[in-house]
Amino acid sequence: MAEITTEMVEFSANGSTAPGYLAQPHSAQSDGDQPVPGVVVIQEWWGLNDHIKQVAERCAEAGFVALAPDLYRGEIATEPDDARKLVMALEFPRAVADIQGAVDYLRALGRVEPKQIGVVGFCMGGVLTGLTAVQGRDIGAAVGFYGVRALSDEDAEKISAPLLAIYGEADSGYPLEMVRENERKLQAAGKTAEVVVYPGAPHAFFNDTRPSFRPEAAEDAWARTLAWFRAHLR
Repeated sequence: MAEITTEMVEFSANGSTAPGYLAQPHSAQSDGDQPVPGVVVIQEWWGLNDHIKQVAERCAEAGFVALAPDLYRGEIATEPDDARKLVMALEFPRAVADIQGAVDYLRALGRVEPKQIGVVGFCMGGVLTGLTAVQGRDIGAAVGFYGVRALSDEDAEKISAPLLAIYGEADSGYPLEMVRENERKLQAAGKTAEVVVYPGAPHAFFNDTRPSFRPEAAEDAWARTLAWFRAHLR
């Protein structure tokens, strides 16, 4: 496990600046080391809380420079009603622009190579991962946890990055019929994509701070996520 450093940073987005949590392997700051791939970590509807920061840290421990943009600008919810209000107030086009700003920030770091950046998101962040895979620039690979919504044929055609879409079978928000239809459209469009459904797993099965946590599914999904980035961010 790599030694890491963490800090809050500011990056350009939406004509202004946005905050984010940056985690990176210590070696990424040393001259003469090998290039390090970059990954943007997109929050759940709760906000940039400790769980999402820990996901960024796990990415750094695995050898990636990770940046988690704070889409709520410092607001964090602990109750579903509060999280729902924050989501409703969030303008998704501005959130995608924030994510693009985070991508551009990582691309500008001298030690980050390649300049195609990975994106991983959870819940609301999974939705935004899907949107970024369709609309974003310089995306090298994308992983959406229980969040990539129904794709149109046009959306499937526009996706340029290899996409790993992860779902729980017991997640009522993402019916299996929709998941399989997404898979069919991605295959028909000739995209590099994989759809994984974990039997019996509910929504947010990866979040180890919630009752929905399913350790076996979470462990396997994380291994797949790292493998996906290592395969496609080269």
